[in-house]
Amino acid sequence: MILSALATSVGLNLALTVLLVAAYSLLRRRPPYVEVYAPRRPFAPLEPWLAAAWRRSEEDIHAAAGLDGVVFVRIFVFSIRVFAAAAVLGLGVLLPVNFFGDQLREIDFGDLPNKSIDLFSISNVQDGSNKLWLHFSAVYIITGITCYLLYHEYKYISGKRLDYFMTSKPLPQHFTVLVRAIPVSDGVSVGDAVDKFFREYHSSTYLSHTVVHQTGKLRRLLNDADNIWTKLTNLNARRSSGEPSRKFLGLFGRNDLLGMYQKRLEDLEENVRMEQSDATRRQEIPAAFVSFRSRYGAANAIYIRQSDNPTEWQTEHAPDPHDVYWPFFSTSFMERWIAKFVVFVASVLLILVFLLVVAFVQGLTYLEQLEQWLPFLRNILELAVVSQLVTGYLPSVILHFLSSYVPSIMKLFSTMQGFVSVSGIERSACNKMLRFTIWTVFFANVLTGSALRQFEIFFDPKEIPSKLAVLVPAQASFFIAYVVTSWTSITSELTQTAALFCNLLGKCATCCKRDGSKSPSMPYHSEIPRILLFGLLGLAYFIVAPLILPFVLVYYCLGYFIFRNQLFNVYVPKYDTGGKFWPIVHSTTIFSLVVLHIIAIGVFGLKKLPLAASLLLPLPVLTLLFNEFCRNRFWPIFDAYSTESLIKKDREEQSKPEIAELFSTLVTAYSDPALKPIRHASNSDERTVPLLASI
Repeated sequence: MILSALATSVGLNLALTVLLVAAYSLLRRRPPYVEVYAPRRPFAPLEPWLAAAWRRSEEDIHAAAGLDGVVFVRIFVFSIRVFAAAAVLGLGVLLPVNFFGDQLREIDFGDLPNKSIDLFSISNVQDGSNKLWLHFSAVYIITGITCYLLYHEYKYISGKRLDYFMTSKPLPQHFTVLVRAIPVSDGVSVGDAVDKFFREYHSSTYLSHTVVHQTGKLRRLLNDADNIWTKLTNLNARRSSGEPSRKFLGLFGRNDLLGMYQKRLEDLEENVRMEQSDATRRQEIPAAFVSFRSRYGAANAIYIRQSDNPTEWQTEHAPDPHDVYWPFFSTSFMERWIAKFVVFVASVLLILVFLLVVAFVQGLTYLEQLEQWLPFLRNILELAVVSQLVTGYLPSVILHFLSSYVPSIMKLFSTMQGFVSVSGIERSACNKMLRFTIWTVFFANVLTGSALRQFEIFFDPKEIPSKLAVLVPAQASFFIAYVVTSWTSITSELTQTAALFCNLLGKCATCCKRDGSKSPSMPYHSEIPRILLFGLLGLAYFIVAPLILPFVLVYYCLGYFIFRNQLFNVYVPKYDTGGKFWPIVHSTTIFSLVVLHIIAIGVFGLKKLPLAASLLLPLPVLTLLFNEFCRNRFWPIFDAYSTESLIKKDREEQSKPEIAELFSTLVTAYSDPALKPIRHASNSDERTVPLLASI
């Protein structure tokens, strides 16, 4: 890519970013769009959003979005610190050294816009030059800075997690265990089996239990009732406002829609009551939520194997009652094992399919290849503006667009695996998205060619550094353009484009409009992998093409302000894992550092500086040792709370009235919402909408 093409991409994305920010600043002040841009705070006084986002303290974020929200913002803080240091080194030292090298050709400043950005890469430094020792030193410096900041963040968030636990009020999930694979003999119910087992083996701590029922059919009925209820609500609202009924072309339509929906809802509610009665009588599954009198008693039930047969009486942490994902409770041990295998195969197939997309996108960066594919566009592609847009902007836009559909697919895969909580599903989807993103966006673009050729590089580990040293610099222009395009992508988070269109369509079709009172939740499973990808790109190209660093830094600064605003105004937390997303961030950053080291070793080998390559060999080993130290030092805090914390917390609260109040509610805390009774609101003078209490 030439500099003018990069400048075109930067200018276009900068203009779009400014336009989106201006559109948000204008639309957020208009009452019709409050439910899009501030569903959490519709009546809060308006103030400049940028200044408000800057003023929010970490305590404010914790109160609004929980510890997961704090961790999410800390990812941006950590990344800004790392890449601020990297930008100082890269732009202040490495970029001038690269630019004034003469490996490629003499620099003609008069024709600089038509020069390749390779002039700013390490490829322009003479082989064997002593200037390469500056790059060598920079690798050690940025590794030390990153590891120091990683340790600081892991320690800080670990402390926050402990404080979060010690200062929290008594919560049902602290005293409750999910038990699955309950063995039941003929003539004995699941509830009786659970009660007998835990009274015998946990007599001093066992409190109560709630058996899980199979409610798939019931949920479908409730969803249908929910849709009819929403339509009735909107029809009543239109009638109250005096709006005439809508008919196709003003001729066709029914005037008794209200009565029709009323009758259908009454029939559905009758079916719901019958199905609820049947489910509570017969449709038990071998799973139950078992509650204990102390946190320590619940922890013992989780971490001590309950049966000589490991496939029976399996225990795990119970999620928050509002975090429970009920539909897949019916999956057995064998079904979950098979589902994991099926999901693994499906994930691999998805990656292989996406590789074809990446191959097409890569072809767009080379005009000669594009002209061979589409010869009828040759005259158009010869125009300077068109060629710059196609090579500098279009490929990254296509990749961004197609990648946006993958998170929902990965979430579906995780759902199929039988996780019992929304947070568990999203953390699993986050890991899947990370693997997908790293392979299909980074490695698939670096290792251009067929899928078989891409895998061949890993068959000979000794050749990996030298091959990456050749392939990674070749794709520097594509990834710089990809990072620049991400400015528009992350700024579009402000305008909530999809929600805005849904809102506008809802105004046009009121009878089908959804309940606007339900605020969305933060999609951590899609946003965290995206953020970490840019960290990988920035570190991988740190010495190879330092020109990418300021663009990565701008991305993180934009994200810092935008998501602080969104966490307060848009997203409502559905769960709080207590910061369990941070170990994913830590591990991915360590992986990015190792990729940097491997590339640097290969580059110094190709640049005929074998001593520098040899002196870098201990660096990935030291980084992995640092990771192992952090894993042993901090990961147990995220996996489980210590006996010290559990007993201390139990003793502090044993005489408090909140504990007795919690124990009285634990019996019903984990009742399936689908089994709760439904109520009707009726009025003889005016037909109103029945209200489903369970929806």
